[in-house]
Amino acid sequence: MIRVFSHWIHWKTIVQIILDIVFPVVCVALAVLLWGIGGRNDLETLSGYAAIYALVMVVFNYWLGLYNRTIVQKRTRAILSLYLSVPIAYSVFALLSMANQNQGLIFVSGLAALSGTFLHGVYTVFSRTGAVRSHRVLIYGSGPEARTVGKVLKKSAPDTQVVGFYPGPSEPEISVPRKLLLSRSDSLADTVYAQKVNEIIVAVQERRGGVLPMRELLDCKLSGVNVLDLASFFERSLGQIRLDSLKAGWLIFGEGFRQGGWRTAVKRVFDVVAASVLLLLASPVMLATALLIVLEDGFPVFYRQERVGRHGRSFNVVKFRSMRRDAEGDGKPRWAKANDNRITRVGRVIRKLRIDELPQLYGVLSGDMSLVGPRPERPYFVDKLTRDIPFYAVRHSVKPGVTGWAQVSYPYGASVGDSLQKLQYDLYYVKNHSFFLDIVILFETVGVVLTGKGAQ
Repeated sequence: MIRVFSHWIHWKTIVQIILDIVFPVVCVALAVLLWGIGGRNDLETLSGYAAIYALVMVVFNYWLGLYNRTIVQKRTRAILSLYLSVPIAYSVFALLSMANQNQGLIFVSGLAALSGTFLHGVYTVFSRTGAVRSHRVLIYGSGPEARTVGKVLKKSAPDTQVVGFYPGPSEPEISVPRKLLLSRSDSLADTVYAQKVNEIIVAVQERRGGVLPMRELLDCKLSGVNVLDLASFFERSLGQIRLDSLKAGWLIFGEGFRQGGWRTAVKRVFDVVAASVLLLLASPVMLATALLIVLEDGFPVFYRQERVGRHGRSFNVVKFRSMRRDAEGDGKPRWAKANDNRITRVGRVIRKLRIDELPQLYGVLSGDMSLVGPRPERPYFVDKLTRDIPFYAVRHSVKPGVTGWAQVSYPYGASVGDSLQKLQYDLYYVKNHSFFLDIVILFETVGVVLTGKGAQ
């Protein structure tokens, strides 16, 4: 994993994106050179077209989830990507080309770009992930936490080889596969050296009373072996800060959780400019939505609701009304749920496409919200969740957002358990938020809207 502006990205994802851009450009350049009649201007022009085509394909591949290393059904999505590559290549090479250019050369260049995409796509999908396992990990612990770490590694980093689980001196139960259980007859340092370990993940909750061999862990670190605790591991691998491995001291003394003036100013300027542009572009859709709501269920068009924002201050969030007017006729707040019979027909469509969220852009302009941040909750639920979930109030240290890291990382949820899961992603955002991470979240939000992921 590589940390880019405080956000963890797998190095293979970066390499794959680079190759997806380079392959079509190289294939086009070779085609132009082998064709024999293209001059330097043709080479530069058509290579530029290939670069544009490759960048557009990278965008669509990202939205399709081909750069997500844990996604399922990747082959199906890769086939869809190959189908999309044909009209995209035609659009770039045929529609952008000048009429006086050699049409035969343009045709060959387009085919070359498609060939590059096809060859690299086939190699990426059908290559055996993890055939070469160079990163060797030892998990210190043999209890439930160690078992969870093993499962996460298998899903998020299948090219990583777990050499085994080194049991602690006083763990109450063995929850890991016996065949991977290492012997305590050898010291931790000797085991690490013998197994050629690159990284140790400390997967035990209890650290008092000599549970951890601190001297040996230090020796391993000084010899070049990376040592991670549970909180840091989950932050790096899953983009979340797990509550079951979190201590207040880690929040206080660890890196991150910075709220600098420069970051605040940049975020505010970006919010105002982006929200203004989005409102201008979305105004026809918003007018049509308002008309459809009135035709189906009458007025009001908008739904106003009190939410909790930064530092616990309340504000009114405004959305297009997607439920019946008597949705909470008894005055009792309740979670929205799948197949909720309170949702209107228009409401189901605008919820799926996230159109109901568009009026919140006015809240961004007023300063109550940001484009990106933890989703604001109702005071009734905030009071309950603050009592039930440790560190829940930490999410209120930044402005709430129209979209957020939890929304693009976790499916729609409507329970205390779901709020706990989402809080772990919110904490990751609060700790590591940056302009780069905001752009990543906005980019992934487009993919969520296009695929309808998590809509209710």
